Amino acid sequence: MKHRVALMGALAIGMMLAFLLVGRARAADPAATHWIPTADETLQYQLTEPIDTSVEATVYDVDLFAVRPSVIAELQAKGRHVLCYLDAGSWEPYRPDSDRFPAAVKGKAVQGWEDERWLDIRRMDILKPLMAARLDRCAAKGFDGVEYDWIDGYVQDTGFPLTKADQLRYDRWLAKAAHARGLAVAQKNGPGLVRDLVDTWDLAVTEQCFQYSECRRYLPYLDAGKPVLDVEYKLTRDAFCPRARELGIGAMRKHLRLDAWRAGC
Repeated sequence: MKHRVALMGALAIGMMLAFLLVGRARAADPAATHWIPTADETLQYQLTEPIDTSVEATVYDVDLFAVRPSVIAELQAKGRHVLCYLDAGSWEPYRPDSDRFPAAVKGKAVQGWEDERWLDIRRMDILKPLMAARLDRCAAKGFDGVEYDWIDGYVQDTGFPLTKADQLRYDRWLAKAAHARGLAVAQKNGPGLVRDLVDTWDLAVTEQCFQYSECRRYLPYLDAGKPVLDVEYKLTRDAFCPRARELGIGAMRKHLRLDAWRAGC
């Protein structure tokens, strides 16, 4: 599932240059290491502003472009780890880099978000530098990891003849590029990819896996000692929390607009 967020104002030119320089330095470091999440992590998923930094969760998942570095630093000072939300599989017209995506990589509209377009992930010659620039921004802001959204275009109506092999080629590059910048990697949804990605990705973030009876498909992450963090929007906590505790999944109830409100299990 995909969520719209309001964009923050443009950053000052000097700050942007600093971000890019730091990001390039981290990207060029072959010895870069990344945060290793543990299976007992808890999640706060907020894509609205301002970020409520008082929530008792070990991992915050917030928007790459909107969140200020000072907020990330504040959360880390409280012992939190912070993921940058990054859309890797569709084009969003409201992003500051949207004009860099040529028409050739834009496919059908994303159902439910009709102004957005699926990306042709086969065109890695075009998408690699665009996603690398976003990862540089994520690293330069000080994030601990990245949560990639829409990594399963091969099962969507994209307008492109994407195969699972195409998807895995792209997704494996996404993980490698993030790790090279010292960022942990979170799989967002895509249960059909779990067994192929679990060895190289660091955690899973799922939406409504209890509502759609998909949670067991993410158990390879837990078997590998990696967290599965679920967000439910419709079910009551009584309907999913007992099962979440039994499986070892860190689950919570959220508003669909992904504001600060959170009700964990």
